[in-house]
Amino acid sequence: MLSVIVPTFNESENIKTIIHKISESMKAAKVTYDYEILVVDDNSPDGTAKLAAELRKEYPVRVLLRRNKKGLSSAVIDGFAHAKGDILCVIDADLSHPPALIPKLVSQLDNYDIAVGSRLIKGGGAEEWPWHRRFISWSAQLLARPLTSVRDAMSGFFAVKKEVIKPVKLEAYGYKILLEVLVLGKYTRATEVPFIFMNRTHGQSKISLKVEIAYLKQLVHLYKKKFF
Repeated sequence: MLSVIVPTFNESENIKTIIHKISESMKAAKVTYDYEILVVDDNSPDGTAKLAAELRKEYPVRVLLRRNKKGLSSAVIDGFAHAKGDILCVIDADLSHPPALIPKLVSQLDNYDIAVGSRLIKGGGAEEWPWHRRFISWSAQLLARPLTSVRDAMSGFFAVKKEVIKPVKLEAYGYKILLEVLVLGKYTRATEVPFIFMNRTHGQSKISLKVEIAYLKQLVHLYKKKFF
């Protein structure tokens, strides 16, 4: 079974669309396995969780409502813990990741343990970003390079076998949960599948100075785990 984990905070303008598109991607690919869409909401004041719950009659949706906002990585980790599937896929709710690619990511797990939606391999990329956003992304990728051979270790779009993360304790640092999975997870092979990252059209970006500081703390934590 596949669990598609969608962490949310104030995504009321996007939640119906992302759930519909995930479902449509499964139909288009004619998948034969069962799946669920697990929305992990940090008590969004805009009613995201309620809107998602209203779709349960139409789609295989479950909602995990967290009363105290704890951040994206923490939401994904809670999603891992509550997921029914033995295959886990993480995707942003803001439509920056293409739901149509989910079946392809999952199919890669026939031969790999982790499949990463990648902006940094041939065929991948991003819509036009301002120079400071490009610089931040480039710097973050460069700092993580000694930790993993995966080029787009900052991606928030990936599929992983549950057995990869089951034996390890993941910490909730910032937004880059994939990097932690890549460094601490128990796996043999990882692959990357190209995609084009799209800028959000509704809602506000969660990138902030606080997020960048959390990422630096995460790096220190992971460097200690890997090399010391």
